[in-house]
Amino acid sequence: MEALNQFELGILHSLHDAFECGFSDVFFSTITHLSDKGIFWIVLAAIFLCFKKTRRAGMTMGIALILGLLSVNLILKPLVARIRPYDLDSTINLLIAAESDFSFPSGHTVAAFEGAVGLFLCHRKWGTLAIVTASCIALSRLYLMVHYPTDVIASVILGTVFAIIAYKLTDFIIKKTKIPAL
Repeated sequence: MEALNQFELGILHSLHDAFECGFSDVFFSTITHLSDKGIFWIVLAAIFLCFKKTRRAGMTMGIALILGLLSVNLILKPLVARIRPYDLDSTINLLIAAESDFSFPSGHTVAAFEGAVGLFLCHRKWGTLAIVTASCIALSRLYLMVHYPTDVIASVILGTVFAIIAYKLTDFIIKKTKIPAL
């Protein structure tokens, strides 16, 4: 794991150096907070649950976020226990507060892709904007050097898979319960 961490640190430094400027510092430091504890995506899902037109999306997003919370935060992070890039490389100057949990996978990225893909599967137009937002959040985790590239790549995949599972579960629940409002 040490060799992989060192290799990925080189990628992080190259990425950061290539895009470093005042705008990038502010943009990525701001957008990354949309996924703090998944709160933006949780609130969005809750709002969508309130309206018949968007209820399926809210339910899909909510189920996906629960799957991610259980799988990522309670199982994968403690199991893998990968240290963060800034814990390995003291030259990294953090633009945001240091995280208190492990690096793999990126909870911010998983939550962003669970919410965005869940929304996309139900509403393509809104979902497209959400996926752009989720992608910016994923890039922010690299630019801010709080995750390794493989953390973020795995998280995009996990978030997408959880959203697809949640979409299918939502369909199953709707068919079995015959909920008229969905």
